[in-house]
Amino acid sequence: MTQQRYKSYFDIPDHICYLTTPGSGLLPTASQKWRSERDKDFFSVSTDLRERQGEFNLGVKNSIAKFFTIPVNNVYNTSNFSTGFNALLERIPKDAKVLLLDGDYPSVNFPVIARGFQYVTAAIDEQLENNIFNTIKKHQPTVFIFSIVQYISGVKINLEFIRKIKDQFPELLIIGDGTQFLGTEVFDFSQSGFDIVGASGYKWLLGGYGNGFLLFSEFAKHVLFSQVATQHIQLDKMWDGKDIIQLYFEPGHIDTLSQGTLQQGIEFFNTLGLENTSAYTHQLVKQAKDELCKRNLLSPVTINRAETSTIFNLQIDQKHFSTLMENNIKCFPRGTGIRIGFHLYNDDADLERLLKIIDTKILT
Repeated sequence: MTQQRYKSYFDIPDHICYLTTPGSGLLPTASQKWRSERDKDFFSVSTDLRERQGEFNLGVKNSIAKFFTIPVNNVYNTSNFSTGFNALLERIPKDAKVLLLDGDYPSVNFPVIARGFQYVTAAIDEQLENNIFNTIKKHQPTVFIFSIVQYISGVKINLEFIRKIKDQFPELLIIGDGTQFLGTEVFDFSQSGFDIVGASGYKWLLGGYGNGFLLFSEFAKHVLFSQVATQHIQLDKMWDGKDIIQLYFEPGHIDTLSQGTLQQGIEFFNTLGLENTSAYTHQLVKQAKDELCKRNLLSPVTINRAETSTIFNLQIDQKHFSTLMENNIKCFPRGTGIRIGFHLYNDDADLERLLKIIDTKILT
């Protein structure tokens, strides 16, 4: 059984079972305290916090860079994934052929389709990686864009597979949305095979709303920005020290409170050790999967895939959403069922409470 090691770092009432991190993660109490003190200092006209905005956000980027093993000048702050991703799509060549996944997150698929890119899709099922590989072989896309973990089903792509297809198709630009993944396990961008990974920080990274980032490989920077960078655009003096790519993704002022909260989340993981919190959470996830399988509450794709994320879609009639919520099980209807997720602030008691409500009020 897992130990109740991390819940004490969060302000969670005893009667609440918070299983909706896939919708929005919680803030550690230390981050809440930091935000309160930061706001107080910011409102004071005697501080120089406004003048130090650039310096502060560079510090945030340094924290992100170290956390994901990437040079700091390949990290770009954004207000969320979607804003950064839409700006990124403006640099994708108009004649690109894009590979998407059927039913992926709307903020991933819709902006691609709406811009009129030629695209092909691969199905999300037990054979996800084979589907992707066969589609690449058949249609030869130039860009592959997808969520690392699916927001409805929790299906997680095999990360070793990404490294393999990058080795086999080195010119394929591989772009991942890490919003439902980053913060759940150690991720070394430099060895990942990805060319770009973006994320919002308000879910598993415990960063609250209003922050996100994009991570770039040197290959991606060259493919998408080398032409712009060689146009010798004359920049105003106020932009001294900024490169061209920053002007795409960091064109205006960035909220230091939001970005600082993300930094606090990262430092929280650094203090505890992401390898430790990941091992803890994945043990709890394994227990949950075993118990949910016994009750036949998971889809075949979740049951049969070796890759298991921290997200489950309970195959329960959505009319029971109110039953769960009335019993203080925080969750959300998605797809054909009800979505839950386990993070480091969950424990055995949360799992036991969920199962008890299911057994006594739903499956009876």
